[in-house]
Amino acid sequence: MTVTTSHPTPCFFFSHGSTMMLGEDSKPGRFWESVGVEAKRRGVKGIVFMGAHWEVTGDAFEVASNPTEPMKQPIGAVEAKKYVNLPCPIDPDLAARVRDLMVAKGIKTKLNPNIMLVHDIYMVLRWMFGSNGPTLPFTVISSNAYYDPWTVVDIGSAVLTPLRDFLTRSHNLYWNKWSNIVFYKDNFAQQEPAAEFAVDFRNVAHDALTQNTGPALRAAAMRLMRHPQYRDAHATDDHFAPVLFVAGAAGGQDDKGPNTAPAECWELINMANTQFQFGEWE
Repeated sequence: MTVTTSHPTPCFFFSHGSTMMLGEDSKPGRFWESVGVEAKRRGVKGIVFMGAHWEVTGDAFEVASNPTEPMKQPIGAVEAKKYVNLPCPIDPDLAARVRDLMVAKGIKTKLNPNIMLVHDIYMVLRWMFGSNGPTLPFTVISSNAYYDPWTVVDIGSAVLTPLRDFLTRSHNLYWNKWSNIVFYKDNFAQQEPAAEFAVDFRNVAHDALTQNTGPALRAAAMRLMRHPQYRDAHATDDHFAPVLFVAGAAGGQDDKGPNTAPAECWELINMANTQFQFGEWE
């Protein structure tokens, strides 16, 4: 049964964590699965991603528009059979629509028909829709080398307003210690407490993203980049840009929340995989 509603579709910020999250059971994985089920049940029309692993040079952005099945970037610590044959066809028509919306906002944007999917996209699609792959059209927006917060927020805003019956989804993660995977293949072991910077920034990010709504959410997301522990938690800006994108998408005048963090797990000592939902289904 498909349930349709005029209520705006929630936006989501999925922290995908390490590559082992593809194959290991976790609360975030189960949450991604539940979002996929709900999206299909409610007749959501598609998904617009901004990940953290596709950056282009210059001041323009790109939108994935592959006309045929894209290749997938291989990953470690996961059996290849879990993702190699997962169907993930990008929707060129949706890509063109997203490109046009961004250009209309004055954002330099072009289509890229030759991207390779990275794990931040296909591992979440695998959890959301199972081994048969996504049943909804999707596309991916790149970051660019400037990581200008105002522009990334504008992208979220530009894509959101006409596409409130689509899911807007982002990704992020924090600094981590890889020895648990490299030597022991155990991503969830916490043999020592998380570092103070990781706990503190997790807490301030949680508060900023759940205690603000509307335009205040956008301001709070950008303000996090000035936090004294931001650079400890994010050595580079690539994994924070999606926060700004989803804040732009869910930070309009009419967005009243509630903004919640329905699932979370810790990996590799210092990595908080917190999942955020902006708005509600009904």
